[in-house]
Amino acid sequence: MGPLITLALVVAVLFIFVMSAIKVVRQGYVYTIERFGKFTKAADPGMHVIIPFVDRVGQKVNMMEQVLDIPGQEIITKDNAMVGVDAVVFFQVLDAGKAAYEVHNLYNAIMAITTTNLRTVMGSMDLDETLSKRDEINARLLGVVDHATSPWGVKITRVEIKDIRPPLDISEAMARQMKAERLKRAEILEAEGERASRILRAEGEKQSAILSAEGKREAAFRDAEARERAAHAEAEATRAVSDAIAQSGNQAINYFIAQEYTKAVGKFATSPNAKTILFPVEATQLIGSLGGIGELVKDLAQPGAQPGDVRVPDQRAASGTPLPPQRPRVGVPRTGSSDS
Repeated sequence: MGPLITLALVVAVLFIFVMSAIKVVRQGYVYTIERFGKFTKAADPGMHVIIPFVDRVGQKVNMMEQVLDIPGQEIITKDNAMVGVDAVVFFQVLDAGKAAYEVHNLYNAIMAITTTNLRTVMGSMDLDETLSKRDEINARLLGVVDHATSPWGVKITRVEIKDIRPPLDISEAMARQMKAERLKRAEILEAEGERASRILRAEGEKQSAILSAEGKREAAFRDAEARERAAHAEAEATRAVSDAIAQSGNQAINYFIAQEYTKAVGKFATSPNAKTILFPVEATQLIGSLGGIGELVKDLAQPGAQPGDVRVPDQRAASGTPLPPQRPRVGVPRTGSSDS
């Protein structure tokens, strides 16, 4: 029994020795190997063999990108406004040996250096700048913190401001200011719209007045042209009558007078209100004129009649009034023959 027990003990010791000599590193981590308390190497992910009781695993360093939440801080800005700020830091360990042995408690160190630099950056800015220039704050913080943590084998990838909380009274003042600004913009837009409307309305009235004036001018021009043509026609008619009178003498005058007299008498007959028509004594002169016209037409209708032989009876002769001495007869051009 003694040798068997001894053999079992030896096998157990060998098994424990082999198991303690084999170390498996998980993916995303790096183990630091210490020999008699001194850092010798960094074990990457995979299986590694060490000397038991001589080498040991010092620290297990996370090599993945990590997020560190910076707790809320009360910061006084350049214009003495108290604001609350929350931030987050994204970082990644690049050198496991430096991260494990160059700084004690890496997370607290990153948090402390981020907080102090956050106070420095935002304390040099006004409240309005802190609210409107977050990208600038993030960029300045990233540069400062990354430079400060580079000796620790850490790369700061991003620094983001989560929230900025101004005091309540300042928030209310900012809300009133925003409301006033919105009202001012609304009034400006309304005034600009009213101005544009008035300009367009004035332009329309201007175009309307121009077109109306052009229409009146065209109408006046055409009216003047019509009057000119009417006057020209009247002049031509007067000239034609004057020529006829000059050629025919009293015969033409009697003809035109009888024609106009006949038209005037005809208007009495066509009047809708005329029940009884009273002719004046001078109506007999119309009859005499008509008789004279008839004689004139008969003379012209006779074969071989000459214009100088035509003799229009005077109206007084037709009405029984003694005739004055005969004047030389004036020839009238023959216009054709007609039966009375």
